[in-house]
Amino acid sequence: MKKQILLCLIFAVLMVFSTVAVSAETTWNANSVWPPGNHQTKALEEFSVMAKEMTDGEVNIIVSSGGALGFKGPELLGVVRDNLVPVSDMLISGVAGDEAVFGVVTMPFLCRSFEEARLLNEIARPHFDRAAEKWNQKILYISPWPGAGLWTTKKIQSVEDMKGLKTRTYDKNGALVVEATGGTPYALPFAEVYSALATRMIDSVITSTPTAVDANFWEVLDYYHPLNITIATNMVNVNLDAFNRLDGKTQKALVEAGKKMEAAMWEKVAELDREKERISNENGIETVAPSDELMDSLTEITADIRRDYLDDAPPEAREIVNAFLKEVGRQ
Repeated sequence: MKKQILLCLIFAVLMVFSTVAVSAETTWNANSVWPPGNHQTKALEEFSVMAKEMTDGEVNIIVSSGGALGFKGPELLGVVRDNLVPVSDMLISGVAGDEAVFGVVTMPFLCRSFEEARLLNEIARPHFDRAAEKWNQKILYISPWPGAGLWTTKKIQSVEDMKGLKTRTYDKNGALVVEATGGTPYALPFAEVYSALATRMIDSVITSTPTAVDANFWEVLDYYHPLNITIATNMVNVNLDAFNRLDGKTQKALVEAGKKMEAAMWEKVAELDREKERISNENGIETVAPSDELMDSLTEITADIRRDYLDDAPPEAREIVNAFLKEVGRQ
């Protein structure tokens, strides 16, 4: 009888320890708005593995892609703030309607290269961190997109060559750029772009190299102009209350995982861009490197777009831009 009681006590103790061990693990659902094969979704999945390893199993992040959790757009700052989902990626410029400083990253022709976009991100990051905290969340890492270039049926070597283009655009800034250069913007769903090109409803597209490869642009277009009209970025945020429930050691490990992921993605996306451009070239697309004269003209002709944004943006947006321009020597 005593032996049975002892065995029951041992079993009860083991159950308590087992319960404590299970409860020590923090499980977060993570929302990705991008499809499963997208590099941003893959990055979030990679980060989830890294986070679990670097926190010794304390943080378990379960990724759902393609907006499967029901959260897909500009509402994502509020979604994470209210802990409707504790972790989500989001297009930084896509939530600028709620926090205007985030719009600074997609000011057209502000950055002329991927390296400059990385510099802009570094300058903007402290301001972005404070903006995120206002929304009760913490940025775990920021990941770039390849720059948006112009894909056409004719070679573009001057602003005059852009007049009359019928261009598919995907955001307000792109449409404003097309209008400023004398073209007509078309806000078509991407699923309709190929047929619109094939029927010559449009003759050009603003997009990045991965999208061009996905759509087999070489079948309907001839030239790629790497203008870096905008270089968008993505951020992955965690609800601040959820983050603060972690112990200090786990928080530090998670922050370090975010730093590693961010550094890796700036390298990976640059390589992804080169790879997709190479695939386009091999299939018949000719890359036309823009001249300094063309870039200067485009920068000048779109000055009002940037000015209008800064006039309405918070003071920190102007601080970011001024610091960036001084650093690159264009102030």
